[in-house]
Amino acid sequence: MRSNDGTRTGGEILVDQLAAQGVSHVFCVPGESYLAALDAFHDRKIALTVCRNEGAAAMAAEAVGKTTGRPGICFVTRGPGVANATSGIHIAQQDSTPLIVFVGQVAREMREREAFQEVNYRSVFGTMAKWVTEIDDAARIPELVSRAFYTAMNGRPGPVVIALPEDMLVDRVVVGDAPAADVVETSPGAADLDRLRGMVAAAERPIVLAGGSRWTAQGCAALMRFAEKFALPVATTFRRAHVMDALHPCYAGDLGIGPNPKLLARIKAADLVLMIGTRLSEMPSQSYTLFDIPVPQMKLVHVHPGAEELGRVYRPQLAIHATPDAFCAALASLQPPGAMPWRPQTEAAHADYLAWSEKPTAVPGPVNLGEIVTWLRDRVPANTAICNGAGNFSGWIHRFHRFRQFGTQVAPTSGSMGYGLPAAIAMKRLDPSRTVICVAGDGDFLMSGQDFATAVQYELPIIVVLFDNGIYGTIRMHQEREYPGRVIATALRNPDFAAYAQAFGGFGVRVDKTSDFPAAFEAAEKSGLPAIIHLKVDPDGISPAATLSGIRDKALSAGKN
Repeated sequence: MRSNDGTRTGGEILVDQLAAQGVSHVFCVPGESYLAALDAFHDRKIALTVCRNEGAAAMAAEAVGKTTGRPGICFVTRGPGVANATSGIHIAQQDSTPLIVFVGQVAREMREREAFQEVNYRSVFGTMAKWVTEIDDAARIPELVSRAFYTAMNGRPGPVVIALPEDMLVDRVVVGDAPAADVVETSPGAADLDRLRGMVAAAERPIVLAGGSRWTAQGCAALMRFAEKFALPVATTFRRAHVMDALHPCYAGDLGIGPNPKLLARIKAADLVLMIGTRLSEMPSQSYTLFDIPVPQMKLVHVHPGAEELGRVYRPQLAIHATPDAFCAALASLQPPGAMPWRPQTEAAHADYLAWSEKPTAVPGPVNLGEIVTWLRDRVPANTAICNGAGNFSGWIHRFHRFRQFGTQVAPTSGSMGYGLPAAIAMKRLDPSRTVICVAGDGDFLMSGQDFATAVQYELPIIVVLFDNGIYGTIRMHQEREYPGRVIATALRNPDFAAYAQAFGGFGVRVDKTSDFPAAFEAAEKSGLPAIIHLKVDPDGISPAATLSGIRDKALSAGKN
């Protein structure tokens, strides 16, 4: 209950700062360590989504940060609670996502005694988060929360962890609110743009690689206008395909796991690479084999919002400290050279992408996820959010789904399992009118499957397309490659996932052959309930381009055992 004497509790001040920062959604698992903050939400118009596991709450908040550019907000309790949330914090670090995790802490007078569930947050998260702090004085809440927002979303975005001693949250003080934090856009200088234009004009085989964070729909549109004006091929990096319309004539494809070999060859043969927003880490760089390190074999222009990333791995000939949006907006001032000899290469790159992604590959068994993905891409609205976690099943999404709009690919570049379901919940909470699909593997789904109950509780009609092959597929694939025939620790005994959905109060249906999927999907849509479409898949079809038996035979013939 709020006081009339001008004082506020620490919990009330904290929630008021979130409102002042424009926060509309918060994800949490309740805990006694931050009861005063929970009580303050009672009087504020901020949607509070209660999850069944802190990992799901943190992942859902991370998905909000990933798609909006403003920090996703998560509240968890101390000790075991924040330990569960670590997965979401790590995703935010590797994906460069703005995220703020508020954690209940023991009372101030109990610190350093290893009190119940006590954790030293600065020590635990100091190497994982951009900033970790503990608020000892309720009067400093506005200052420190404002700093957290600036820190999380500017430069290279990332997670911030703030510990909240439970007794501090009930202290009453008089303090004003801090103003909303702004996103700081760093723009390229005129000299940088002049030099870039000269490098492009001198090139014969240029290519653009776009990825990372700090993008908006406006920035993506500016990138596409630049690509079209200069006839430049543009490839997107791992799980950032939504930065470029897949049907844009300059789109060259997705540079992630299992990319088109023609795209890899094109990048290796390039004499100029313009890298915008991305760090080009292990997955898109094909385990750091795509470019020579530290000096790439071609001319490199690296544009990144975090100055510390420029030259950290790759030494560019031209380093530009700028956000993707500001940089792409500035590109409008450039005029293309009279001759653009690479135009036929750009046309060929797009044709190669279309051919690579058009026709699903054959797989063992009666259910073909490639055919299902291509059916969905022609059926669902262009703004549909496709959410997924980690596993070989995602290879069919990367190859065959064509992302048309910004914010439609919601997936972890960190490769965290269990991400798809919480992300889908977050996307549906943000926009209930939007079609939201979670594509998950069996092992992947059950990392966070309990939060299907959250979708039911909040009446969120997401659709989970669940790929059940009875194995931890990615690990099994590597196992067969390195230790063929020596299978251990990768088999799964799964539930009836359709019945699982029904037990929670959702809709469930099983699909045993590809031709049954359209009717199952339409029934899921018509149900108006959170739904699981359970696909029974032959485990031998491990990826769009390989089978387990083929991988095993190849390894055995190479003498591995």
